[in-house]
Amino acid sequence: MHSTERVKAKSDTDAFVGRVVWNPIKSLWFNLHLLAAIFVAPFVVSLSSVGVFILLTGITLCFGHSLGMHRLLIHRSYECPKWMEYLFVYLGTLVGMAGPIGMMKQHDMRDWAQRQTRCHDYLLHGSSIVKDGWWQLNCDLKLQNEPDIFIEDCVWSDPFYRFIEKTWMCQQLVLAVPLYWFGGLSWLVWGISVRIVVSVGGHWFIGYFAHNRGERTWRVDGAAVQGHNIRLAGLLSMGEAWHNNHHAYPGSAMLGLYTDEPDPGWWVLNALHNLGIVKNIQLPTDLPPRSELVLESIDQEKRVERVPEDCEIAKFIRGDR
Repeated sequence: MHSTERVKAKSDTDAFVGRVVWNPIKSLWFNLHLLAAIFVAPFVVSLSSVGVFILLTGITLCFGHSLGMHRLLIHRSYECPKWMEYLFVYLGTLVGMAGPIGMMKQHDMRDWAQRQTRCHDYLLHGSSIVKDGWWQLNCDLKLQNEPDIFIEDCVWSDPFYRFIEKTWMCQQLVLAVPLYWFGGLSWLVWGISVRIVVSVGGHWFIGYFAHNRGERTWRVDGAAVQGHNIRLAGLLSMGEAWHNNHHAYPGSAMLGLYTDEPDPGWWVLNALHNLGIVKNIQLPTDLPPRSELVLESIDQEKRVERVPEDCEIAKFIRGDR
């Protein structure tokens, strides 16, 4: 089921009217890790602890958040064995944002709202960066008349997904225990708290700019929010920062569409496809046309006309990858 199919609007549904309320659990979760990252991590830093931080951040963001939570669970842009789906989604849970069902609900609500003609500042990242940071990392939005979100039964009734949804914060212990055992406090703080702060905080930070400023190839007519490509963050975000591309083709497993748009998530996915593990990958060429999708400028139109030479999609079709 595509993310747009899970949201059912009612006659009085409105993406604009609502109030932002403090979520104490969400706030304490992030800020306790932030305090550890600020007041403990600098005093126990070592070369090995930084290495653990980089390794675990890369694995959980690429295999977990980008490939597991976003491109697979939320958008179903490719198919893989169930064991791999569970592994990738579990790694996504370890990022520290939410459990799988919570991630789906958060994403689908924001995605639906941004396609409306207007939506609340919380959903479009429309406030100042300081206010938006406080909102996104510490608060929730309660819409006055929100749509219904129906999670497909293969996720909602799955015992594995329901278990990690209920215990997603506790799942950090799976990493925390061996980190402390082998590396002491240094590995624990850098492998858990610093990683969570950078991953969750970085997700918000890139999202803020990706919905406010940056490069745009396409525009979605009638949408309250346009996505922007954040070139500086393309590589570090595992390809997720090519957000204008994603707004244009949300069902595509490939986010970096051009050769100058690095997409590590796609590199991994393509390698798995070549090994025969992943199949039915969805690309922009496989998606139905959208009448509301238009090019921003003549210059961008010329760029799109160079698809056979310049675009990663063409390479995939020709079998060059």
